[in-house]
Amino acid sequence: MSPTETPCPTRLEDLERLLSELADDTSPIRLGKRSRQVLAALVAAPQETAVSSISHLAERLGVSPSTLSRLAQRLGFSGFAGLQDIFRRHVTQGRHFYSDQVSRLLADQPENGGMERLSRLEKQEGANLADLLAGLDARTFQQAAELLAEAPRVRVHGMRQFASLASFMTYGLGMLRGDAAMLDAARHGAADALAQLDEDDVLVVASGFPYTPSVLATAEVAARQGIQVIALTNSPASPLAGLAKYHFVVPDQSLFFSNSMCAFMLLAEGLLSETASRLGNAGLEALKRRERLIGELDASL
Repeated sequence: MSPTETPCPTRLEDLERLLSELADDTSPIRLGKRSRQVLAALVAAPQETAVSSISHLAERLGVSPSTLSRLAQRLGFSGFAGLQDIFRRHVTQGRHFYSDQVSRLLADQPENGGMERLSRLEKQEGANLADLLAGLDARTFQQAAELLAEAPRVRVHGMRQFASLASFMTYGLGMLRGDAAMLDAARHGAADALAQLDEDDVLVVASGFPYTPSVLATAEVAARQGIQVIALTNSPASPLAGLAKYHFVVPDQSLFFSNSMCAFMLLAEGLLSETASRLGNAGLEALKRRERLIGELDASL
């Protein structure tokens, strides 16, 4: 039986069973020794496999990213994202993402304490930033900024730690143009806020694994209503990616006990800067008016 005739694994237990069958030579799938070793290493560290970029995993395992892609294809997936989804679902269903991150942090105590940990964190964040720029599509970046500049209304939505990113983007857009706000600034609910948007308007959503269900639902409803969605997320397999007109994959692998926000913030600053450039004099006049009003308010205090 060929790999295409064999159902794709859907659970971590399926991969564990496959490894056992490969060892007993009873599996219909044929993998070389190195591929078996790579698969075993992925299965042995499901949390890291779930949250790491393909480039990071390849480097850790001493193989090329294409090796991981070919392994996924041998298992019946179109690419590595499909295989990685098994690990993402496993970790999400276990609901141990944050505690697992902390456990890994506690298990890896550097000899030189906090400064060495900070140095390791800096190296990982540097890799995230480099991976972001390497994977960024220039045309998508420019078209997303054009939407942010020209849409009649822009709303930004994120929850948990992504609420701070949403607030930052809203503040930056509000300095440059009118009618930019957090989606549910009035606290009347996301449905009420979406009902006030039309097809020419834009919703920016941000979420990383493990994805916040309400953010996914909001993006899904917005897309169904024809609202233009821009998504900032951490995987090409993210549910947000398939819902968005434009999506950005932001590496967030980190030694931090939660998702890394450094690359997300860089992308947000880049989009805001590009939006300011596209607004030109209109953005400049908006900033001048803001400064004038601030001056008048300060003088009256």
